[in-house]
Amino acid sequence: MFESLGEKLSNAFKRFRNKGKLTEADVKSGMREIKLALLEADVNFKVVRDFVKIVSERAVGAEVLESLLPAQQVVKIVNEELTALMGGSQSKLTIAPKPPTIIMMVGLQGAGKTTHAGKLAGMYKKQGKRPLLVAGDVYRPAAIKQLEVIGEKLEIPVFSLGDKVSPVEIAKQGVKYAEQKGFDMVFIDTAGRLQIDEALMEELQNIKKAVNPTEILLTVDAMIGQESVNVAETFNNLLDITGVILTKLDGDTRGGAALSIRYVTGKPIKFVGTGEKMDAIEPFYPDRMASRILGMGDVLTLIDKAQQAFDEKQAAALEEKIRKQTFTLDDYLAQMSQLRKMGNLDQLMGMIPGMNRGAMKDVKIDEKELARTEAIVQSMTMRERTFPEIINASRKKRIAAGSGTSVEDVNKLLKQFDQMLKMMKQFSGNGKQAKRMLGRMKMPF
Repeated sequence: MFESLGEKLSNAFKRFRNKGKLTEADVKSGMREIKLALLEADVNFKVVRDFVKIVSERAVGAEVLESLLPAQQVVKIVNEELTALMGGSQSKLTIAPKPPTIIMMVGLQGAGKTTHAGKLAGMYKKQGKRPLLVAGDVYRPAAIKQLEVIGEKLEIPVFSLGDKVSPVEIAKQGVKYAEQKGFDMVFIDTAGRLQIDEALMEELQNIKKAVNPTEILLTVDAMIGQESVNVAETFNNLLDITGVILTKLDGDTRGGAALSIRYVTGKPIKFVGTGEKMDAIEPFYPDRMASRILGMGDVLTLIDKAQQAFDEKQAAALEEKIRKQTFTLDDYLAQMSQLRKMGNLDQLMGMIPGMNRGAMKDVKIDEKELARTEAIVQSMTMRERTFPEIINASRKKRIAAGSGTSVEDVNKLLKQFDQMLKMMKQFSGNGKQAKRMLGRMKMPF
């Protein structure tokens, strides 16, 4: 995410770091590189022009030029202005004072509108809400079926009247059904097109009039860069959207859309899609995103993810096992499972402050290794998982065959597990040290 932009900005900052004191000429030269980095990241030209102007004005002030560490001051200014550019602070979803809260999902075909209607509904269900999904896309083949599959997977009801009823009527009846059945949130999936046309916008405007949505969220694909900003501007002009969901952000190495949409439309990015899984959606925090872009990490989001995956009862039981030295391969597997719940490991690495981008280039975290470990442990008997020392050569062959791996893979896992047990013995009897080590185990990368 934003890897390309981050590297280019980092290179621009090197011009400042090599100077004990900065002159206006130094600032001008560095700003030229920052400007080029932003333009190459497909950031809107007007946004780049105004951003560079503001940063330049602040950077040539006495605060920077007379500072003992001018390079750090410049990075601080860029960080603050990037945050301001993307909205300053998190923009939360508006919840209606009288239920249900009606969320109208709009966007072009292929941006991930239907999927993210489900992702959002799933997110709020975890927060104790009762969401209802409304299948209002009657044009795209299998759109209704797709929403029903998503609803089934998330155990969220889907309201549908088939594809012969008008989308306006479906939206009205869906809201009415939600009111009758006590659903407090309604997510209306609407039709998209490959391009914006008059018929599409008229239909969306009619749905808006019919149900008076609390929020109109535009789903746009971050991968199409500057074009996503143009799409957002057009939808906003015709529908007065309340916010944006930026999808496929995990594949966007440039960052142009994230840096331009708020400035161009005046409407905030409220959520970002970060992967294909149904829980791969995050609230958008401008300050955290600015830190990620500048390679400063994002500890708060990392903590959020850890807390979501973290089971306190399981942790307490695990601490007891560490203290009593009864940690088994099943416990090891449980830890791996919690780690996987936190999401893509490459993304998690990018949230760690000070993680050098260049150093990470050739490091690939093999998530398949986690799946391989699971397969090996699950191919063992309960006794083998509890007492791995009984696993001899013939048992290793059986486990390897059952897990679709090799004896070498089984040996590797057993060696890692043995090393972990040895490390635990050093901490047994010391509660504080055990807790500290448990914290490390949750984040083995």
